[in-house]
Amino acid sequence: MCGRFDLHSEMVTILKAFKVDRFAGDYHGSYNIAPSRQIVIVKDDGKRHLLQCRWGFLPSWAKDPSMGYKMINARAETVAEKPAFRDAFQRQRCLVVADGFYEWRKKGKLKIPVYIRLKSQSPMGFAGLYNTWVSPDGEEVCTCTIITTEANDLLAPLHDRMPVIISRDKEDVWLDRHITDKERLIPLLTSFPSEDMELYEVSSLVNKPDYDSAEVIVRGGE
Repeated sequence: MCGRFDLHSEMVTILKAFKVDRFAGDYHGSYNIAPSRQIVIVKDDGKRHLLQCRWGFLPSWAKDPSMGYKMINARAETVAEKPAFRDAFQRQRCLVVADGFYEWRKKGKLKIPVYIRLKSQSPMGFAGLYNTWVSPDGEEVCTCTIITTEANDLLAPLHDRMPVIISRDKEDVWLDRHITDKERLIPLLTSFPSEDMELYEVSSLVNKPDYDSAEVIVRGGE
């Protein structure tokens, strides 16, 4: 699964990386993004947009926001068929912008946090789905999930799942809302090449969801 990630790049870097002209929201990066927090996504409705969204997908029939905690991830193997995600998979696909994400390595009775990123250190786009949920009092809330797939060789010793990272040359296909053919979309939901990624152990400070500082991605927790 993917239960914690970070996004600390400057907005100008994000705009350039994802070919977006501007972002109308109020951007604040975070080194420790947990479920229910605000995240940044890319969507395309004929033109690419960046917008803020709450991490934790809520289908239209959800009765309250707490359901989102159960839907922070969607499995690539079932996302096109599962009732909660089926409609969004057709026309509400997005990229969740991240600089890296966290997993935990078991060492005896300890769990050591590990930070994973691209070797290029450029922002990456997780395959995601979004939905605008309307609360009982009429508030519209953008909600989102991150799609996961089988871990690659680099991550397999840590966890059997990893977020789907959409490569730059496949982003246009994934974001194109006019493409609804599963045979074109499902093959995109594979593990990212190990040789293009790196990981290292970081401070246990990241274990505290409210701790948000560059310290948490320092190699070895130094």
